[in-house]
Amino acid sequence: MPRVRRARLSLFTAGTASLALLTSACGGSGAGSSAAPKEFSYLSVTENTTVKTALTTMSKGACKSANDALPLKVETVPQASLDQKLQLLAGQDALPVQFAAGNAPALTQQLEKSGKVADLEKELKSLGVLDQLEPAAVSTIKALYGGKVEVLPYEYNIEGIFYNKKLFQENGIAVPGTWDELVAGAAKLDAKDVQPFSASGQQGWPITRLVSTYLYRSLGPDALQKVADGKAKLTDPEYVKAAEEIAALGKEGYFGKGVGSIDYDTAMNQFLNGKAAMFYMGSWALANISDAKQNKVGAENVGFMPFPAVAGGEGSVDQYPSNVGLGITLGAKSFDKKTGEWVSCIAKNYGSTALKDHGSISGFKVNTEVKDANEVTAQVRDTIGASKQNVLWFEALFSTKATTVSQTNAAGLVGGSMSPEQFMKTVQDALAAQ
Repeated sequence: MPRVRRARLSLFTAGTASLALLTSACGGSGAGSSAAPKEFSYLSVTENTTVKTALTTMSKGACKSANDALPLKVETVPQASLDQKLQLLAGQDALPVQFAAGNAPALTQQLEKSGKVADLEKELKSLGVLDQLEPAAVSTIKALYGGKVEVLPYEYNIEGIFYNKKLFQENGIAVPGTWDELVAGAAKLDAKDVQPFSASGQQGWPITRLVSTYLYRSLGPDALQKVADGKAKLTDPEYVKAAEEIAALGKEGYFGKGVGSIDYDTAMNQFLNGKAAMFYMGSWALANISDAKQNKVGAENVGFMPFPAVAGGEGSVDQYPSNVGLGITLGAKSFDKKTGEWVSCIAKNYGSTALKDHGSISGFKVNTEVKDANEVTAQVRDTIGASKQNVLWFEALFSTKATTVSQTNAAGLVGGSMSPEQFMKTVQDALAAQ
């Protein structure tokens, strides 16, 4: 997902107002207008440094000729402000050439319907580089975006639990295979004054991901599709059960003190500094884990395990939540020959550059031999290759409004200010209102 490291803002003041911003065209003079772009303008989020750094590296190396013709220019905004920024730019007909997609697929789909997003499958086929995208990444993108390729997979992530091998060993904990074993291990760690989990309550999604993955393990891989199709509700007892289990972790103090005020960076640092034994996160965290300056426990002491099985559950531990991170898309009106040269170069070179320089796994093929940065990176890459079925995440099929409601209330779920029943009802009500 998306690396969200700041508190989210209220993204919609009113549904009709935001939709008007998306569909209006005010004749602005930005890159989204009919004039050919003069720069390869890229709107990124402040929190994600890997993509913009890799593109900058490529602009001076593999993609220098494309950059000479259309110079790269990077602008960033906090991810919490991204949706609002995109709405404003779309309303002004001033979207950049390339930009981070919205925090929920629904926003990008709205932009696509209003003709502001390029048909990337068509463009990539025309450029002869569609085959540079990993099939699994294309499948995930289409699952998220209504059967269309609307974003580029600068990241391809599976999610699971990174754990501190040394802390597990010191406290006599084996890698848990079931939820009950995980909870027992957390209790054992807590009794030794070791914080079991690190998570960002400020962002919320690291907590709601735990709810959805429990649902997938207990009810099967179609658990949230049933909600989207109206065949089930989050308020059904078997769905509330998942929220109860995650809330119980918070009640026991397994996320540490003040989880509601912990942002993404702090949660990451807690794990990398050995202050917490486990960290549920996507494989994008490998870039941080592989960075010796950030990772004080050492990459050799980090392992990766799937979210454990739930006794009697219909799901399987080899059904990994997967995503393409914060997808990056391109404006329809600014996709010209020079833009195409950049995109072609990215498709051929980004996978190798990201893996070699950042230890980051993308959805682009790796066309040069790159040695994995460490054992855990190799483990995750092998896991991706062996995974037979992937699932999505809690808010993947939600509207932007329901996504915001879900993530802003997650801290209350584990902090005790909102009951599991209240949490699921609040999100269900937001879904009903979309």
